[in-house]
Amino acid sequence: MTPIAPPVSLEPFPAARFIKEIGRGKHGARGMARADAEALYGAMLAGRVSDLELGGIMLSMRIKGESVDEIAGFLAAAEASFAPLAAPAGRYAPIVIPSYNGARKMANLTALLALLLAREGVPVLVHGVDSDPGRVTTAEVFAALGVAAATGHGEAEAALAAGRPAFIGIDALAPALARLLAMRRVLGVRNSTHTLVKIMQPFAGPALRLVSYTHPEYLEMLGEYFTTAAPQERGDAFLMRGTEGETVANANKAQQIDWFHGGARTVLVEKQGLVQTLPDLPAERDAATTAAWISAVLAGAVPVPASIAEQVAQCLRVSAALRA
Repeated sequence: MTPIAPPVSLEPFPAARFIKEIGRGKHGARGMARADAEALYGAMLAGRVSDLELGGIMLSMRIKGESVDEIAGFLAAAEASFAPLAAPAGRYAPIVIPSYNGARKMANLTALLALLLAREGVPVLVHGVDSDPGRVTTAEVFAALGVAAATGHGEAEAALAAGRPAFIGIDALAPALARLLAMRRVLGVRNSTHTLVKIMQPFAGPALRLVSYTHPEYLEMLGEYFTTAAPQERGDAFLMRGTEGETVANANKAQQIDWFHGGARTVLVEKQGLVQTLPDLPAERDAATTAAWISAVLAGAVPVPASIAEQVAQCLRVSAALRA
């Protein structure tokens, strides 16, 4: 992902008072109020925070961890920084699949999930990074399948209207967020933006978001966010432990899926152990091999892994309910 230069700003944002509170270490730091978090992150997105302060904020939040109020404020600023997408009319509400991790050890099957849902008539938006050194990204698997990335909102909306899954890079979807996401290359560690892109709702109307987490503390924090702070009128969310960070069910060991609807939490899929009979998965994790295997699954030559088939079924049920 190419770092994007910040926009020209007329007025610097004084961030020292926030850093003073959040920069006292894991046990001494205090969280920000939601309004303060929204103002600070909005200034970061607008390029109004100096590089020195920006690094201090990101490292402080990395050490402290985000509170529910902070994530809510950050997300409000993040979603206000780009124009929302319009979803096509139809039986199903759109499904949003963030893809920011890729695969290191096993094949990345996020594209299979998206294509199975689109085949049923669901508008599916996948957003993420184009490439990530040492990982196989969903963008690369889609490219090997002949699915071109949308270069802007119009192309993404056209693909959805035509019944095709749309992949759009974060650079094209939300450039200001892309710039903060790219700070990982500078600082060497992830920042709050990596959580925000996984939970943001890019559509103007209701949509089902598929959200994953990688560390147990995020299960607790995101669970509280979706039951207390999330704007419920904008759709539902599924939350599960990521498959190498990707929000697609593990073909060998299905994860628990929690459904958040109207502030309530329901377990849709119980946590499971290793499957008794391992599915026939791609021999290698490279994009070309993964794409060829996905094509074979879509053609019926290879069965859909049971855990992914169950994930698709649950997505269809909730997506249809959002449009009922």
